[in-house]
Amino acid sequence: MPKKVKNSLARAFLAALALLFCVSAIGEFIQSTTIANVSKIYGENAKRRVVALNALMNSLKNESEQEKLKKVNEFFNSLRWANDMEVWGKKDYWATRMEFLGKGAGDCEDFVTAKYFTLKQLGVPTSKLYFTYVKALKFNQAHMVLSYYETPKSVPLILDNINGNIKIATQRTDLAPVYSFNGDSLYLAKQEGLGQVVPGGNKKQNPKWLELIDKMKKEGL
Repeated sequence: MPKKVKNSLARAFLAALALLFCVSAIGEFIQSTTIANVSKIYGENAKRRVVALNALMNSLKNESEQEKLKKVNEFFNSLRWANDMEVWGKKDYWATRMEFLGKGAGDCEDFVTAKYFTLKQLGVPTSKLYFTYVKALKFNQAHMVLSYYETPKSVPLILDNINGNIKIATQRTDLAPVYSFNGDSLYLAKQEGLGQVVPGGNKKQNPKWLELIDKMKKEGL
């Protein structure tokens, strides 16, 4: 599909979500002050993306975990992939969910971060959600995906922006796992189970994670 057509469809998808849900949605997952701040910094299109996400979350609050995974994955995969240098003028920048929606573009870490915190806010236990570094074999480059473990011993489901279809890890032969972490622990990645804990945990191994949490606190999320 041509890039211009794909981007147009993505914008139409987000606009449709906003129109469909913003009036009828009950409750609020994203504070109105946050939405106003995003609009002030990034503009009206960014505001529509945030309103669409808030509406989608309201529509999903009583749905199953599987439905939440599917819809959240689809929503964020409609945004544009771009490297940090293009979006932020930096080689390695971990954007918050609001920054990602503000720009409407980001790299793989930004897709995973947005999906993780949205699912967490929707009530999916973080014990089931892991950031997983992999090697994308087709492109011969480092990549990140979100892994969902129904149980600690389950083969995880993979939420990915390269392949938008949620599949179990053993079906993703194009990915070679390296290690996984969430807000609590850091693990060497395996396709079955959580793997081996890496000494030092997040504080030693993932300064980007701590920086991300600090930024999100300042955003009020």
